[in-house]
Amino acid sequence: MRGPGDILLVSCYEPGHQPAQLASASAFLRRAGFAPTCLDLAIEPLDGGARARLAAARLVAISAPMHTALTLGLKVGERVRRENPPAHLCFFGLYAVLNRELLRGVCQTVLGPDCGEALVELAGALESGAASLSLEALEPRRLPVLAPARDGLPPLARYARLAVGGERRVAGHVESTRGCKHLCRHCPLPPVYRGRFFAVPVEAVLADAGLQVAAGARHIDFGDPDFLNGPTHALRVARAFHAAFPDVTFSFTAKVEHILRYRTFFPELAELGAVFVVSAFESLSDEVLAALDKGHRAAELPEAVRVVRDAGISIRPTFVPFTPWTTLEDYLALCRFVRAEALENEVDPVQLSIRLLIPPGSLLLDLPDLTRRLGPLDARGLTYRWTHAEPRLERLEADVAALVEEATHTEVPPGETFARIHALTAAAAGVPLDEVEPSAEPRPAPPHLTEPWFCCAAPTRRQLGAV
Repeated sequence: MRGPGDILLVSCYEPGHQPAQLASASAFLRRAGFAPTCLDLAIEPLDGGARARLAAARLVAISAPMHTALTLGLKVGERVRRENPPAHLCFFGLYAVLNRELLRGVCQTVLGPDCGEALVELAGALESGAASLSLEALEPRRLPVLAPARDGLPPLARYARLAVGGERRVAGHVESTRGCKHLCRHCPLPPVYRGRFFAVPVEAVLADAGLQVAAGARHIDFGDPDFLNGPTHALRVARAFHAAFPDVTFSFTAKVEHILRYRTFFPELAELGAVFVVSAFESLSDEVLAALDKGHRAAELPEAVRVVRDAGISIRPTFVPFTPWTTLEDYLALCRFVRAEALENEVDPVQLSIRLLIPPGSLLLDLPDLTRRLGPLDARGLTYRWTHAEPRLERLEADVAALVEEATHTEVPPGETFARIHALTAAAAGVPLDEVEPSAEPRPAPPHLTEPWFCCAAPTRRQLGAV
């Protein structure tokens, strides 16, 4: 088990950045004397060389931090079972835990996130020739501080970059916390972390960022589920980061309620190098927001936009526009909001096409009004099926999804794509395309990563074809 290629760690998708789960797992295995190799199929083609590595490995561990990653990972797992039957197949990560019942029929071992030590235990058991394994580490745990081993991954320059006007800067990705203290019902984190989060020591955050800056990164995306879960820790990290790398910018994710609660932080965060913040606005319907337990109301969204913009930072809202509670009027209100707040160039078009996924274990399954409307679990789709109450929304969702995928492929500017979506929506509702007066002019090409951010969306046809 200690020869190069005996252990193969596989990532299929982490939104445009180097797969942190692979880098962390690789570091733990190396420290224990193993020699894992990594394969990132979001960057590396599944060609003859990659297939040879899959066929030669004795342990194949597939990272599944999100829905798209697991959907693609299942296809890779089928290939391993077909072409390398003796290999021990393991899935690990957030979505591996949620779908453990399905995976028990696909692989031998299921591990959760933060599982570096468990992977070492698994490799040791296989090395000793254990006849049977009962290892199943599903609970997240606070891991010893260990710098991720990124040298086994494709170079940063092959991943998403920060776009600033016509410039494309190499971008890195760091986590200053793991887990989340909130319990939003649609999020995959609460069923696994159950309101817990772990702060990563500031020196460890800086060490990981430093490795990536040395590799050419001029921007770091803090990929925490919510950078402001620990507000004091977040400020310490941002201040230390700027002191160490004064010419490197950063971005982060924060809930609407945290933007409003910690509004006084934002001018300083801008001075420290923050150029944009991602925030889960999700919907313009209070009914939907209450069902998702988001912790904010629709009326608070314009204020959140102002807090961030007044500090000189771009805001990039995310949405889950298609849910069982959504009406056509809700979706039209979303379009009007984007226009009124001049967000056409700050909302990635994919955000207007996302359909709510309800995986096994989701907290949404505790809602009686939803469970009565659910169809069966689509095991291969990794979600419970549901349909819109309005047939017009089913058609609109399909039309928007097709429009967004084509526009992304042909690199149509976001503002132009939004205008087409707005027109589709008005036509579906049978109303004139009203010209909402914007609060400001849309900022041309605000800073953004070249890979759209989303965590809970089905993979595209292009992604499925790659594996």
